[in-house]
Amino acid sequence: MLYGIATAITALLLAAVLSALLRVPALRLGLVHRRRARPVPLLGGVAVVASTCVVAAAGGWTGAAPLGDGAARLLAAGAGVGALGLVADVWRLKTQFLLLGAAVAAAFVVPYDETGVPAGIAAVLWIACVAAAFRGLDHADGLAGTVGVLTAFGAGACAAAEMMDDLAVLLSVLAAALTGFLMHNWQPARIAFGACGSLFTGFVLAASAVLVRTGYGLGSTGAVLFPLTAVVTADAVLVVLSRRLAGRPVVRHGPDHLAHRLRRLGLTTPGAVVLVGATTFATVLVGVLVHVGWLAPSRALWVAGALLPAVLGLLCVRVYVPRRPGGPHATGTRTSSVDLHTTRTAHAYGTRTTRAEAYRAATGRLGAPRSPDSGRLPAADDAGARGPRARGAGVRRLFASALRTPQHRSGARERAARSREVPRTPSYGAPYDLRAPAAPRVPQPPSAASLPGPGVEAGFGPGFGLESGRGIGSGYGPGLGSAHGPGLGSGPATPARRHRDPDPFDLLSST
Repeated sequence: MLYGIATAITALLLAAVLSALLRVPALRLGLVHRRRARPVPLLGGVAVVASTCVVAAAGGWTGAAPLGDGAARLLAAGAGVGALGLVADVWRLKTQFLLLGAAVAAAFVVPYDETGVPAGIAAVLWIACVAAAFRGLDHADGLAGTVGVLTAFGAGACAAAEMMDDLAVLLSVLAAALTGFLMHNWQPARIAFGACGSLFTGFVLAASAVLVRTGYGLGSTGAVLFPLTAVVTADAVLVVLSRRLAGRPVVRHGPDHLAHRLRRLGLTTPGAVVLVGATTFATVLVGVLVHVGWLAPSRALWVAGALLPAVLGLLCVRVYVPRRPGGPHATGTRTSSVDLHTTRTAHAYGTRTTRAEAYRAATGRLGAPRSPDSGRLPAADDAGARGPRARGAGVRRLFASALRTPQHRSGARERAARSREVPRTPSYGAPYDLRAPAAPRVPQPPSAASLPGPGVEAGFGPGFGLESGRGIGSGYGPGLGSAHGPGLGSGPATPARRHRDPDPFDLLSST
């Protein structure tokens, strides 16, 4: 008992420390989970596998808790499956290869002499499917770790009831390592499980359940194995049914798992994990009670009767967004608003453009003409694509810029000279380098000063003066004064002549 507590604490601390240490190398190597909203490192499974194997092997090496023949094979096969998952994290292996590798590893664990060949083959297939389905639970922060911890406790309780102490210690160490990993994987996750940890955990849990139920009848064994892995099975059935009904490939990833659909219904990520964890605890408890004989095997149908309506109800939740005509697919990926705006603009203009050209076209500032032969903009690539640069493009651009340098300088001098000669007066709302056309000159009506009659006229300088109808005016300086009447000023003034109406007295004097 004391050794089990000590090993559990050791595994918990070791997994927590390794998860924190492996986060930085995973980020530098680019091993991140790319199907989430933000990149999360994928080496958390390595911490779980390493801590479980090291602590369990140390117990067998010291003799404090020696591993039996079946538990030792199980640990070795699980380490092999974890290594295969690490390869999948690095090189993105297909799901078919992972299933095949898990089946080969399970073939070395199942005791055929006690189960029989047909039942042994069925057990191999079931272990491989559970391991692959457990990988699908790594789609939300903390979900796979929570389900793994609860299932490990349930399988460990069944092993302890069968007096399989080595297997119970191994499962307790796995549960403690998953708990230490959850310290860094809870929302918001700083490190993810990855295929390495999910395949290892699912394989060890499924194989342990098969070893615990060895020697029992097929019906009672199914009544125990199904509740222990009910949540994993429900997620796999939900995903397969939804993808087949939607006409999508089964192995194609998408936002159609349990937590994804619960998020669509309005739950947060921690809320969805807590709900799935509570369901896992209830189903695992039913499996443990059936195994120890406190519940009849037929009570396992309660679990199926409760999960079937839930799966059918979640199947009605819409998770697949239809493909937009001429736009990117919105299912399974997150597209930025800039890329979406660029793609829509490019398709709206009927051409393939770069981001800068698409933006200029959307804002009405596209100045590059289209080539008449192809209908495309010159030197245009796919919208948002980053194609490989042609060889020697940088060298050619460097020489071309060096050859064009004198022309650019001379052109700058000419533009500066023209700007000094004629000042630019841009009109309101027009670009700075475009000059609005001059408005046509409209003849103005004559002013009040130019009309005949009494008026006021001012002049400055010799020969100019101020004249009024009554002879009142003023002059400033020599030669400035009034034309009629007493003026206020100094010097004679020469009034400006203007047309006046003839005076009748002038007419009489002329006659």
